[in-house]
Parts: sequence; structure tokens; C-alpha cells
Amino acid sequence: MMGFWKHCLFCVSLVTALIFVFVCNNKLGENKNFLQASLSNASLLSEVCHQIFKGKSFCPKKNALKSTFSETTCHEYVAQSHYITETLSEEEAGFPLAYVMTIHKDFGTFERLFRAIYMPQNVYCVHVDKKATDTFKGSVKQLLSCFPNAFLASKMEPVVYGGISRLQADLNCMKDLVASEVPWKYILNTCGQDFPLKTNREIVQYLKGFKGKNITPGVLPPAHAIGRTKYVHHELLNQKNSYVIKTTKLKTLPPHNMTVYFGTAYVALTREFANFVLHDPLALDLMSWSKDTYSPDEHFWVTLNRIPEGTILRTT
Repeated sequence: MMGFWKHCLFCVSLVTALIFVFVCNNKLGENKNFLQASLSNASLLSEVCHQIFKGKSFCPKKNALKSTFSETTCHEYVAQSHYITETLSEEEAGFPLAYVMTIHKDFGTFERLFRAIYMPQNVYCVHVDKKATDTFKGSVKQLLSCFPNAFLASKMEPVVYGGISRLQADLNCMKDLVASEVPWKYILNTCGQDFPLKTNREIVQYLKGFKGKNITPGVLPPAHAIGRTKYVHHELLNQKNSYVIKTTKLKTLPPHNMTVYFGTAYVALTREFANFVLHDPLALDLMSWSKDTYSPDEHFWVTLNRIPEGTILRTT
């Protein structure tokens, strides 16, 4: 019985504290709609707490964190959706990250990913598939307008899965991020269906352990992947479906006697290496050679990281 009353007291204290904070926020300038939404969140938390202490499971009928903000200001949206707006540690402040986010659909999923990885000291470039709907593009643009350190890529590609356009989308954002004044240490690329398993601080600590090396795991071509760079491939774009087709035409050998490796398309790269990728003749030649291969983002990063010039950069 004593434990039950302690639980009740905890719930009452929690809800009271939340309401107090929300009321104070309202007095500082929040409007009535935002206060009502905040109180709704507090009510939901109270109900969850009550059901848990009764030994029952509780599934809210609707999301407490709204996925739309057409009727609210940026300030209201950021506060209501619980974005982190202050750097949480000196360690993170001294090790900002850059993110490439390549997306094409499911705004709600993208919004949750963005909210999960957002930190004010980082910088974010979002590439929206040129083929995406105007509604989706508009929603993404509206969201990013609320954050000074997030922006749309300066050039959009009509992305074809498995084609060179997917790699070019990442490179477009990489070019924009290299020009950013944010002194980021590593660039990470994601797609719209990703979600982080670690906090920003944990990611920073993990990356610091590599001491300036890139994370581009890969191996020599396995049998199933040899054809991706042995034969010419072409992107086909149409309104209903876009895809890559394989031809019977053999490709030329890789430039500069490079040994092609295969690995993950999702990497963590240093700023120095990003500059190398964008400007060095070896990297530019590999990019040009890769334009008619299949899924070039799975060999481009890892191959460049293994050549002597790339090795020098990744060990500084």
C-alpha cells in the first residue's frame, strides 16, 4: 500500500511540474494553441503512468509529438516537438558533425530521424529526390527553415536506386557541407529510413576513437558483385518507374590501375578526405568511370580510401 501511494505521489508531482513549466512558457510568449498541446502531452504522460502502475500496457491512440506544424510558428514547433536547442557537452561542442540526408518520401519518418539526430552544433544537408512530390518537398523545406544549421542541397538529382544519381546526390550535399563555416570533423550520410542507435555524444566518442581515419569497410569484389563494374549499366528514368539496366558491353579497366573494392554505401569521412573526393584528379576520374556501373556508392568510397593518396589522408 505504501508503494502504491509513493507511485501516485510521483505521478502527481510529475504532471504538476510539467504543467508548471508549460504555464510559465505560455506567460513568456507561447500562444494558447501551444499551451493546449503541451497540456495534452502532460495528460498523456499522466495516463501512461497510471496504466503502468496498474500493471497494464498502454498504447496512445495518437502520437504525442505532432508531425505537422502548418498552424504553428517555428518556435512553437521546436519546443513542442522537444528538439535539443543547446549543446549538451563541451566534448560535443568541440566535435561537430556534418550529415547528408538523402530522402524521397514519408515526411513523418524523415521528421523523426531529423529530430533524433539534430544538435545545434552540427550541420545538416538534405537532398530531396527531384522526382518527389511537391507536397513532400514543401514540407521538408518548411521544416528546415526552422533551423539555421540545416538546409536543402543546392542541386537536386532525380535519384535512381542502384544508379550513379544516388552517389551524385551524396556528393552534391558533400560539396555544400565542405563550404560550410561549421568546423565539422566527420561527415555521415543517411537515407530517410535510417534511425540512430546511439546518442550524439556516443557517436562523437566512437568517431574520436578512429583518430582521423575514415569508416569505409569493404572487401575485394565478391563473385556476385563482379558484374557491377565489369559491364556497362544505364539509368532509365520514366514517370512510373526508374531503374538501372545491365548491358552486355564490357567496361574499360578502372582508371590509374586502381583496385576496386566493395563495401557499404554509408560511411563516416573526415573533412580532409571529403575535399580529396571532391577535388583530386584520381577521385574525379574514378567518379567519371563509375557513372555507368551498378550501385557505384558501394565501391566509390572504399576504393578511394584504399589507394595510397587516400590512405595518407585517412591517417592524419
